[in-house]
Amino acid sequence: MSSRIPPALRGRGAKALLVALPVGLTGSLIALPFTAQAAPSSDAAISEVYGGGGNSGASYTNDFIELGNGATAPFDLSGWSVQYLPGSPSATSKWQVTPLAGAIPAGGTYLVQEAKGSAGDTPLPSPDAAGTISMSATTGSVALVHSTTALTCLTAADCAADGTIKDLVGFGTAVVREGTPATGAGNTTSVSRNATYTDTDDNSVDLTGSAPNPSNSTGGGAGDPSPTPTPSTTPVPGDLRIHDIQGTGRISPQNGKSVADVPGVVTGVRSTGSKGYWIQDPEPDGNAATSEGIFVYTGSATPLVKIGDSVLVSGKVSEYYPGGKSSGTQSVTELTGPTAVTLSSGDALPDAQVIDSATLPDAYAPQAQGASIESLELNPGTYALDWLEAHEGMRVQIGDSRVVGATNTYGETWITTKPDQNPTPRGGTIVNGYDNPNSGRLLVTSLTGDQLEANVGDTLSGTTAGPVDYADFGGYNIQATTLGTVEQGGLKPDVAKKGKSNELSVATYNVENLDPTDPQSKFDRLAEGVVTNLAAPDIVSLEEIQDNNGPKDDGTVAADKTVTQFIDAIKAAGGPAYDWRAIDPVNDSDGGEPGGNIRNVFLFNPERVTFVDRPGGGSTTSVEAVADGKKGVRLSVSPGRIDPTSDAWTSSRKPLVGEFRFRGKQVFVVGNHFNSKGGDQPVHGAFQPPTLSSETQRLAQAKEVNTFVSGVLAKDRKAQVVVLGDLNDYQFSKPLATLTAGGVLKDLINTLPVNERYSYVYDGNSQTLDHILVSPAIKKFQYQVVHINAEFSDQTSDHDPQVVRFK
Repeated sequence: MSSRIPPALRGRGAKALLVALPVGLTGSLIALPFTAQAAPSSDAAISEVYGGGGNSGASYTNDFIELGNGATAPFDLSGWSVQYLPGSPSATSKWQVTPLAGAIPAGGTYLVQEAKGSAGDTPLPSPDAAGTISMSATTGSVALVHSTTALTCLTAADCAADGTIKDLVGFGTAVVREGTPATGAGNTTSVSRNATYTDTDDNSVDLTGSAPNPSNSTGGGAGDPSPTPTPSTTPVPGDLRIHDIQGTGRISPQNGKSVADVPGVVTGVRSTGSKGYWIQDPEPDGNAATSEGIFVYTGSATPLVKIGDSVLVSGKVSEYYPGGKSSGTQSVTELTGPTAVTLSSGDALPDAQVIDSATLPDAYAPQAQGASIESLELNPGTYALDWLEAHEGMRVQIGDSRVVGATNTYGETWITTKPDQNPTPRGGTIVNGYDNPNSGRLLVTSLTGDQLEANVGDTLSGTTAGPVDYADFGGYNIQATTLGTVEQGGLKPDVAKKGKSNELSVATYNVENLDPTDPQSKFDRLAEGVVTNLAAPDIVSLEEIQDNNGPKDDGTVAADKTVTQFIDAIKAAGGPAYDWRAIDPVNDSDGGEPGGNIRNVFLFNPERVTFVDRPGGGSTTSVEAVADGKKGVRLSVSPGRIDPTSDAWTSSRKPLVGEFRFRGKQVFVVGNHFNSKGGDQPVHGAFQPPTLSSETQRLAQAKEVNTFVSGVLAKDRKAQVVVLGDLNDYQFSKPLATLTAGGVLKDLINTLPVNERYSYVYDGNSQTLDHILVSPAIKKFQYQVVHINAEFSDQTSDHDPQVVRFK
């Protein structure tokens, strides 16, 4: 398994909702996002569109677009634009853009002047912004967009999916519109919205044709230039509280609806990535299944609210699926397109719910026979996932907690709230079955600006507190506004025992996409691991050796420069002058990082072992076990690949097979890197138990390898065969059962004590992905997983190597 993809909490992609909106009663501006609402608009909307300026019969000389603001605070237009598209766009049609500046006054209007015609005798009131777009008088589409980049959508559906569009008006026969187009536009008429800016998402309902009546931000227009209205009443909480929005299930009963003036105290602010803030109601309803907290999503706009602000938030209730709904994640209930009024600042925060060893239930998730659990009522007293969902967005607090997943490059650290739950001798938490994913694990990430640097076995001491969030990587997590400190546990890298002179030592090591574009320091540290920590094994089977220019996808498949640089680093570290064998893959056919052409490689010490070269092997040539004498066996080619054209290896690494001799004895080594777990539904997701879709290909791969080893043993039952590598699956999985079927191989990880069976740490679970298996003829052996990476924040690879020694 290679390095992971960055979590969705660091950004939601090109279609994130983006907007800048006001907060407060004093006219100060705060950047917040918005989406169109099928209800009376509480702030900005397109209030009038006129494309007949300067046409025959027109009185006004220019086209115009008028914006209105129904809110009690100004609407900031920094970074916004209005854009126009012809009514019947072709595939090459382009949106025309007029950038905006300033703000729409509270309760007021904002005038955008566009192209001038040859007729007309009445100039527009002084515009607040001006462009040169020549609009059709009778048909077209106008959008209010939180961006000055031209839109690319050319259909109503595509534009509806574009989160940068706050409001859209299609008139005449416009293809791009909300609902059906508004009617009544012409040389002497505009389409205009009613005075309350009602927005039902149907242009024909919301806008009607009438005589144009442009008005600018000062109130100047064709009629009486009355002043901008000033709010005269103090806002009060609306009808719904946060617990009403959250409900007693995973999906809000208000999903898709607009809500107004939801009260809460700001408990956390996220100013990077997926920006927004959390609010919590200080007056809970007492129902353990309903959360009192919620995330207010502001998209790319940095929220200016502060922790301790008491606010009333209006917006649309949305269920956001990190990673997309098809990924199988659960959703986060959010308020999107928010406007907020700050009532006071410096308020006391609601008490944080303390999580200790007894808080989270031992049972992890309700079961639904592989179906979604979204329709189930929450049972927070029975399942850990339900407890966390029932506290989504709420403040929680942990005390001294053991670290079970080292801090990664994204500043994320895993702790356990249940220190007695399946501990490893080195401080982690081991997973030994699909039915027990360890309910005490929690991810901690910092909102304070400070970052942890912790290894497995360290202690996150003191108080760590913040709102509960959910992401596609890791699931539920604490967004810490108060961060504890790290007390080191003194974890040290393992050092393998050096084998005796009459023992052959064989190791496997996933070096995580190694190529010459990596810094020399990576080569040096990996080399130190081979020489010092693995005690310079006689044979090292490497996974994830990339081609000579790494991810550059230019047809390069050779990896001689990569391997030579690694061997030179090993020699510089005091190791042997390894020789090597490998087979270059067909370009872009073996999966992994695009362009990288990862493959398996054998390093071997020629002073200790001999590689038996047999010609004819290649990227698409299958190696076979061939009878050699009455009881012997040899390879048809060496090195070779196991059935490389089989569908089992589609877009995946092909096993590398080599024939070696040690002290006159024959040894066969099969280096593997099975298909990754990418595409599996997450353990913390909506589908329980999760579907392991990637397992199907690993089952086929395991069968191929088992068949090959069985063929070797059928010709020589005493043949010594070592099968090893990153198999991307657990010792209790179906692929491993398939690989060992018939007793042809023994998985050595199962010879260790149960709490030591791991080579990888993911989501705070110590687990086995890497394996060494041996044939029955290898009876006496010394086997060790050498922990030098997976438990450390400063890791060179995400996998721990392992080594076996035998005579």
